[in-house]
Amino acid sequence: MTNKSILIVDDLHPAFMNMASAQGFECDYRPDIKRDKILELLPAYTGLAVRSKFKVDKEVLDLATNLKFIARAGAGMDGIDEAHALQKGIQLLNAPEGNMDAVGEHAIGMLLSLMNNFDRADEEIRKGQWLREANRGYELKGRTVGIIGYGHMGQSFARKLSAFGVNVIAYDKYRTGFSDAYAREVSMEEIVKHSDVLSLHIPLTTETKGMVNDEYFFHFKKPIFFLNTARGPITDTQAVLNAIKQGKILGAGLDVLSTEKFPALAAEPWFDELIKSRKVLLTPHVAGWTFESYRKISEILGEKLKTLIL
Repeated sequence: MTNKSILIVDDLHPAFMNMASAQGFECDYRPDIKRDKILELLPAYTGLAVRSKFKVDKEVLDLATNLKFIARAGAGMDGIDEAHALQKGIQLLNAPEGNMDAVGEHAIGMLLSLMNNFDRADEEIRKGQWLREANRGYELKGRTVGIIGYGHMGQSFARKLSAFGVNVIAYDKYRTGFSDAYAREVSMEEIVKHSDVLSLHIPLTTETKGMVNDEYFFHFKKPIFFLNTARGPITDTQAVLNAIKQGKILGAGLDVLSTEKFPALAAEPWFDELIKSRKVLLTPHVAGWTFESYRKISEILGEKLKTLIL
């Protein structure tokens, strides 16, 4: 291999390979490759391109003796041992700009569906039930939407909310001075005091794992609509169900869960309660995964290859 070789171990749009090749990189596209084969081949490559299927842990990084960079086709970096990679001088690239619009639109869609009972009403009509009063909705205008995390995803959601006549407030533990035309920076205390809607847009870290639990929901002063399009393990799913039973959550839109995919999901003790709840809207971790984002992520990642120091 050359000193500009990339092993691609997941499904990426051809745009990434085209842009990488134009910059002199040699791409080895193996989206179906298994972990043991990756470990065998990786020492020969200077770059590794992944999505979410392959976990880049300490074992991988220690074996990848010539690795200079990892390109993550997406936003979240929780599948990569970032600290160990940076300790070894490995450069990390990701592309949150590529799916921020998809996430923002998905969150809007989930919120409107929850507030207006779209999913339930559709199901009832198909069963021959015409229940107008039972499906009376709430209006979004005039409400306060609280956003936790004001990076690319949080900003995208805020921008898309701007046409609805809402008050958007945001808290970000790692940023200050970020108030803009779409959201006002506030403390966590103001989030829990004023929010009618709460939406998570933070990465999964050791600090955020399990952050949203029974105690977290206890502090909210008003019943809320709750959205999680970030990472499932940030939220204790049973705590969401408990808050629904207590009337603290009016509806929950969950694109991500603390356990995902079957059969593991069905084995969770809270699974039956989750799927029976008429106040939960579920999607299978697709908020950032649209036909457009598939291409945009690869294009942005291909462009960011130009920033590498090799």
